[in-house]
Amino acid sequence: MTDFTLRALSQPEAQAVDPLTELLRAGARELIAQAVEAELQGLLNQHAESRLPDGRQAVVRNGYLPERTVQTGLGDVEIKVPKVRDRSGSGIRFNSALLPPYLKRARSVEELLPWLYLKGISTGDFQDSLAALLGDQAKGLSANTISRLKSQWLEEHQQWRQRDLASSRYVYWWADGVHSNVRMDDRLCLLVIIGVTEHGRKELVAVEDGYRESTASWEELLQGLRERGLETAPKLAIGDGALGFWKALTKTYPASRHQRCWVHKTANVLNKLPKSMQPKVKEALHDIWMAETRDAAKVAFDRALTRFSSKYPKAMDCLAKDREELLAFYDFPAEHWVHIRTTNPIESTFATVRLRTKRTRNCGSRDTTLAMVYKLLESAQKNWKRIKGFNLLTLVVNNVKFKDGEQVKDQSDRNAA
Repeated sequence: MTDFTLRALSQPEAQAVDPLTELLRAGARELIAQAVEAELQGLLNQHAESRLPDGRQAVVRNGYLPERTVQTGLGDVEIKVPKVRDRSGSGIRFNSALLPPYLKRARSVEELLPWLYLKGISTGDFQDSLAALLGDQAKGLSANTISRLKSQWLEEHQQWRQRDLASSRYVYWWADGVHSNVRMDDRLCLLVIIGVTEHGRKELVAVEDGYRESTASWEELLQGLRERGLETAPKLAIGDGALGFWKALTKTYPASRHQRCWVHKTANVLNKLPKSMQPKVKEALHDIWMAETRDAAKVAFDRALTRFSSKYPKAMDCLAKDREELLAFYDFPAEHWVHIRTTNPIESTFATVRLRTKRTRNCGSRDTTLAMVYKLLESAQKNWKRIKGFNLLTLVVNNVKFKDGEQVKDQSDRNAA
């Protein structure tokens, strides 16, 4: 991922409710609830040996307090705090350090949540980040509670990585290598695949660590998917042309078509140009991928090469080398073009992960890093919308031909396609 692309993806829109804010707001309740559950479990474990004369446990769960909201910089978050019942009459109660009864407004949730995702799984850092919300009250959240929460997330991620995929089928894949400095090694990155099901829903397919340019890393990931039952190849995969993913995909799922991401390609071409020329070339590239037909796109493609090749051969060579793969989307429904021309589902989700991990380079091990990213994506996935024209996916799955985004209905058109 180039710096140009990162800047383009990370620019905030004034006063707009951006997808990242929605993601964090949606994930807030679940993650806070898990932390409170970890606190509660610590109390129950502490009194696990306390028994009534008849052998029953003295301290047990007893529902929840009435739901209330905490006002945050991301909006209101509804919370429910669990209760316990002390059958022995000793007066044991559960008081959450994370959500004390008087807490009505969080002061720094914008700081808290990224830390929960990325640094919070570290015991010391978790307490530091919670201090942004609770102040001195964060001291009441024990290291044992934090460790228990960490273990829970690690276990959830491990179970997800070993899940059976025999019943899964994806029509489209987005693939990318997401760079992260959390492990103090710039060559390491997260290998991510997000898929579209036959019903148009986006799902996280895989997230592993590896080397971005390594075909071997991608091949290991893809072979792992096949071994767990994912036998059917996606109809189209979308990704950056620099990835070792493509050789691995051809070997593992040879039936899949390849589509190069126009965001990546635009960034790569513009980075080979002086700044004064970037607007003109960017406009020429826009004319290509926004053309209504493949023939019109080819004309725009040739025009760009003719205009700029003599002065900027490296930039135009970068454009020309993936010509066919850049235009593959024309063989799929036009309603899907907005989704399949770029790897935007991955880019939009991970823009802040990239920015935040640069600030938290000492974050933990491989397992903790992957678990944190998994929790982020798990929360994000609940709010991913179905793609436009999802009803047309059945036609794509059944190998119905499309030309310039329209279904080919008669034999003469089919032969022409």
